[in-house]
Amino acid sequence: MAAPSRNRVDAQPAYILHSYPFRETSLIIETFSRDYGRIALLARGARRPRSAIRGLLMAFQPLELGWAGKGEVPALMKAEWLGGQPLLTGKALFCGYYLNELLIHLLPREDAHTHLFSVYAETLRRFAGELAEADLRRFECALLQALGYGLTLTHDAQGAPIDPEGDYAYEIERGPVRLPARGETPLSVRGKTLLDLAGEDFSDARSLAEAKPLMRALIAHYTGGRELESRKIFKEIHE
Repeated sequence: MAAPSRNRVDAQPAYILHSYPFRETSLIIETFSRDYGRIALLARGARRPRSAIRGLLMAFQPLELGWAGKGEVPALMKAEWLGGQPLLTGKALFCGYYLNELLIHLLPREDAHTHLFSVYAETLRRFAGELAEADLRRFECALLQALGYGLTLTHDAQGAPIDPEGDYAYEIERGPVRLPARGETPLSVRGKTLLDLAGEDFSDARSLAEAKPLMRALIAHYTGGRELESRKIFKEIHE
């Protein structure tokens, strides 16, 4: 979906995905906005000790932003905290960084995805409660679907309906291929796992377990095999 004109934008719901210093006192902030998708903004003076917006520009917090400018990096004109989102800690914090990395690496700039924005916001709210791996799988599926990389889950590569009792090898860019006999192959899954993914039903522990390597392989494929920093840091901490 093409984003509307952004010469001047007011009251736009958004989240900050990443920020980095620019010159002596400013920041470049990577944001995920509801109606304009991923967009970089220049926050002038945001690093000054007395800056009014310095304490607002945090990741995982719902903001209302306003900006103006015609260049690649418009100037941030206004930022207000909308509240209602507890701070993420522990494992939930790393999972939040993982979501942000996926958006930065996979989401094109200025490509609006209002449904994905809603899924992202809801996932963060869930992270602030009891963290569930199913929430990660739901977000990954929603992201790939929004980008046009949606999984083939209800029919196999030949167009036949998925048999919940069958076994399949998932071939990226092609879809599930029925296996003649039960056996372990790369990205092998039960038919039931595929159907559970399609229905976002992760109540079956085996479906949830099989979904993880499948989604990890798909994410690695579409990010060009890039090792995500959030995953690397989380692995190092556990080791």
